[in-house]
Amino acid sequence: MKKIAVLTGGGDAPGLNSAIRAVVVRSSQIGWQVLAVRNGWAGLLNGEISEFPLEEAEDLEMVGGTILGTSRTNPYKEDKGPERVKENLKKFGIDVLIAIGGEDTLGVANKLTQEGVPIVAIPKTIDNDLSVTDYCIGFNTAVERAAEAVENLHTTAKSHSRTLVVEIMGRHAGWITLQAGIAGGAHMILIPEVPFSINEVAEIVNGRKQKGKFYSIIAVSEGAKPADEEKFALQTEELDSFGHVRLGGIAKVLAKEIEERTGAETRSVILGHLQRSGPPSAFDRVMATRVGVHAVELVQKEDYGKMVCVKGEEVTSVNVGLAVGELKTVSPELYKMARIFFG
Repeated sequence: MKKIAVLTGGGDAPGLNSAIRAVVVRSSQIGWQVLAVRNGWAGLLNGEISEFPLEEAEDLEMVGGTILGTSRTNPYKEDKGPERVKENLKKFGIDVLIAIGGEDTLGVANKLTQEGVPIVAIPKTIDNDLSVTDYCIGFNTAVERAAEAVENLHTTAKSHSRTLVVEIMGRHAGWITLQAGIAGGAHMILIPEVPFSINEVAEIVNGRKQKGKFYSIIAVSEGAKPADEEKFALQTEELDSFGHVRLGGIAKVLAKEIEERTGAETRSVILGHLQRSGPPSAFDRVMATRVGVHAVELVQKEDYGKMVCVKGEEVTSVNVGLAVGELKTVSPELYKMARIFFG
């Protein structure tokens, strides 16, 4: 009988519990024991590990967040971190670790794999920026949440003849902003991949006013920045254990600039954690279930060091190193298409 441990790392995402449920149910059918690692890599470092009874998995597919808890702890930044991880895997008799997370979580998984730890990875990030997979857990739900917000803001913007700048999550990749902006009818979309001109933003707002349209919706990724860097905003200079600066504030800066340059009353709206909260979409529930089952199948084959990925309608796998080697960003062609609808 194998002992499989499951952990979730990084930011929470709708659909995580669907994947956890799939791992628990399928493993139990095979006759394996599943252990829950609480609070991500921090839990594995500190031995926060306990049995995951099958009955606790019931109805999890409908629940947002992660029942296991999470953290942004990096074992390679902790004193004897990798050694402590390996010691606890041995102490609890864990044969295989299933790690669910984004670039940082799976970056750690990749390093441990290279050191001989049996790991299977599952991609989770609402930014959808992991390479070699079309979809990551949580992305579809985040787009739905953000698109609904952008769409709903039209009524208040139009009622008050205001310009609203909507800040959407996306550090290095603008996938959520692009899709939510298109679906929600934003009049301009600004993403990290393409530095923007504040003058062009003002021109679009003024152009709409000249056409008798006295309101505008601007969708902007938190990681977007002006071409000349003049107004790039950071919420803090503090770094997390993976070296990332906490972003935020670009919408407020941009709103101030638009108002000064156009005279249009302008407000900022920061969606923040609303995008990753609540129950997962039907798409995320089904997709997360499929990748969870596939992860167990990889364990059956003892095909370790792999990340489950989605290619079109197919669920397959690749070496986890390929998934974290390069971020998947919005292509120039796709952004060019979105620009057709600016103004």
